Amino acid sequence: MKLVLATGNKGKLREFKQMCEDEVVAFSELLGAFEIVEDGDTFAQNALIKARTIYEKLGKEYIVISDDSGITVPILNNEPNIYSARYAGENATDKENMMKLVENLQAQDVQKSPAFYTASIAIISKYGEYVVHGWMHGDVIDTPRGEKGFGYDPIFIPEGFSQTLAELDDAVKSEISHRAKALGLAKPIIRMLK
Repeated sequence: MKLVLATGNKGKLREFKQMCEDEVVAFSELLGAFEIVEDGDTFAQNALIKARTIYEKLGKEYIVISDDSGITVPILNNEPNIYSARYAGENATDKENMMKLVENLQAQDVQKSPAFYTASIAIISKYGEYVVHGWMHGDVIDTPRGEKGFGYDPIFIPEGFSQTLAELDDAVKSEISHRAKALGLAKPIIRMLK
């Protein structure tokens, strides 16, 4: 069975391809690009919405994997959470979202604060639906550093490190990230379903 990733996010697709031994195909390569409305209240609900939408269009010979993830900053009333990709508004860029978070930290006169990333991965096949989670804890800072990664990576320092995710090598990130942890739990399920 073919693995299909229910995302249009190029950064997520690149990370999944790096972390999966199997060939992963973006849904847009099979169905063309279209918008999926993510109106769930949790990362898990949004991951399931995306996976179900693509699975219903493709059929039973596919395993559809979907990820919904984001960053949560407790000092900012747990923002942006499930709104991470549209924190600065619909169609906001990664940089605009990150800068809104920086501005909100600065408005609180905070240079560094605890935060965490969450990744929910939904897996759907003819054998059922599964959801796994991964987390990465650390701190957000009010000054972006580094050129690698995407999203909020330039302002997130993982626990036990002094560099931001955007400064760390991809190999390190793919070992410690929330997505890597969730994918580590998803891989045995995917193997079982194949």
